[in-house]
Amino acid sequence: MPKSRLFLLFSLILLASCSREPLTALDVEQPEGWDDDLALTIPEDLNPDPNILEIELEAQIVDIEIIDGLTTPVWTYGGTLPGPLIKAKVGDTVIIHFKNSLPDSTTIHWHGLRVPNQMDGVPGVTQPPIEPGGEFRYEFTVNDAGTYWYHPHVNSAAQVGWGMYGPIVIEDPNDPEEFGDELILVMSDMSLNVRDGSFLAENAGGDFTNLFGKEGTVVLVNGKIRPTLKVRQGKQQRWRVINASRSRYIPIRLRDHTFTILGGDNGLAERSREAGRVVISPSERADVVFTPMHEPGTTQTFRWIPFNRGFGTVYRRASVPMIDIVTVMDEAVIPEEIPEQLRIIEPIDISNAIETDLEMTIAQDTSNKIEMGFNGIPYWSMKPLEARVGETHVWNLINNSDFNHPFHLHGYFFQVLDESRIPEWKDTIDVPVGETVRIAVHFEGRPGMWMYHCHILDHAEAGMMGQLWVGPADSTDPAPEQDLSVLIDVMVKEE
Repeated sequence: MPKSRLFLLFSLILLASCSREPLTALDVEQPEGWDDDLALTIPEDLNPDPNILEIELEAQIVDIEIIDGLTTPVWTYGGTLPGPLIKAKVGDTVIIHFKNSLPDSTTIHWHGLRVPNQMDGVPGVTQPPIEPGGEFRYEFTVNDAGTYWYHPHVNSAAQVGWGMYGPIVIEDPNDPEEFGDELILVMSDMSLNVRDGSFLAENAGGDFTNLFGKEGTVVLVNGKIRPTLKVRQGKQQRWRVINASRSRYIPIRLRDHTFTILGGDNGLAERSREAGRVVISPSERADVVFTPMHEPGTTQTFRWIPFNRGFGTVYRRASVPMIDIVTVMDEAVIPEEIPEQLRIIEPIDISNAIETDLEMTIAQDTSNKIEMGFNGIPYWSMKPLEARVGETHVWNLINNSDFNHPFHLHGYFFQVLDESRIPEWKDTIDVPVGETVRIAVHFEGRPGMWMYHCHILDHAEAGMMGQLWVGPADSTDPAPEQDLSVLIDVMVKEE
């Protein structure tokens, strides 16, 4: 919070308190039922060991009332929208007994987590697709605090659009309590027919909507249209925001407020900073402190505001209400001061880095069908990039197309080489139209074949995806030959 606003709020509270000592944010609890409308499902932990989280997770279609009075056959993890919250602490082992009760094959990708290659959930590359009725055991250790999420990598745009996503939080017990009480916000959208609640056809609009990336007709927060959040003036909340949309960019902005940004994809940044707005591209996360500033008894609406992510993406677009924020009648409290220094992040040494250009390209094939890719090559015709464990690479992500592209790398964190940015670890970065973003990656372990792609999922399925072979440190063998037939078959299905 800017010091001027903090001082003003503090002065008002002092005047109101008169002779008694004013209350601070840590002296009081959140309002009763403050987050009831945004509650997430917590799965049962089957393992008594406090360092092991073991759960069962079933993919299934469940009728859910998203639009009042109408039911939608939502594709879910665990029967809820979003899927259940997977919460563990740094160093825990996570075991997921997964069952597929869908009419289609699927997998789970643990977005952002540095998992072993065979746990990454890419069909035909790191594991076979899990067929209807099939089961798979995912097991890995979580060593990085942060906010993550899970989703399928089979027919991804459709399955995510139908509801298959859920949050993951890996906690660091050393995080300061001044950050405030935690609220996980999974923001997404769905393409629903407002007359009967059914899904709109995936192939509606054809190449045109694939080019733009599909945005849903309804905007959701934790699976709901316009839920309510209760706040107390001055009492901070730590918002962990996940953008689970297939193509919608989400600006975090609220009138008369600033946010203290703690970090994003892969834990805390090196320093906190104040901002009036932070834009979260598809699959990115934001970790922010929200300090309510409005007077008791007032309601303010957090709205989705159109964001220009390329040609025509804001044309005739209106804002959409997302959360009604009700400031309860309790007296205001003095906000806690958020530390500026959060941790030390050493820059990746790029003195001996191998440099590669990756240009995000959009073209038409011989049948005039939209074909996307990297360096003019769609993933089904592309040879893998190659690296070795222990190497450092610098990738120049070049975007001369007409649309922004959120670039996501599986299996590894990277740093953005931009001195104007506060150092942080990332797994996804937006590459705006006409810009080049340079990232540095150190391949510290986990050899195998990994994926990278645009996380506008329609763009990935149109070809903007590639493979990365990370070979053992002592190997000079080239990348193994890849049979992409399974991946191609399950990534794009005829509707």
